[in-house]
Amino acid sequence: MANPPTRGNLFDDFFKEFAPGFFIKPLHGDPLPTAAQIRIDVKESDGAYTVLAEVPGVPKEDIHVSIDGSVVTLRAEIKQQDTQSGAGEKVLRTERYYGAVSRSFQLPQDVDSAAAKARCENGVLQLTLPKKQASGGQRLTIE
Repeated sequence: MANPPTRGNLFDDFFKEFAPGFFIKPLHGDPLPTAAQIRIDVKESDGAYTVLAEVPGVPKEDIHVSIDGSVVTLRAEIKQQDTQSGAGEKVLRTERYYGAVSRSFQLPQDVDSAAAKARCENGVLQLTLPKKQASGGQRLTIE
């Protein structure tokens, strides 16, 4: 018995036949990454979390990190441009595309955002996120 077509393949084949020009890849560069393609490693020590995130080809000016309690959000804006022209020639082709990708994840404990640090080197973003010290709580006096 032949393998039955999977739902993904059936729809993919249908739409490729229905509108083949719609699925043409960009003429240059890599396609925009998806959120799952921002690979992260999270390590925990006694006082902090260390996060390593891969964001190759994105300048540090286009990487944004936000911290809200224990939720960390990474956002990268991708800008790719091509221009071809020679000396004394007019531009016959110019291509560009822009996009953004973001990824959020939650840590087990709140982060002290005022003491957090970020560094980007060779396409790897390194975050040092100190844990917020829990206040010992306050005992209420019963009246």
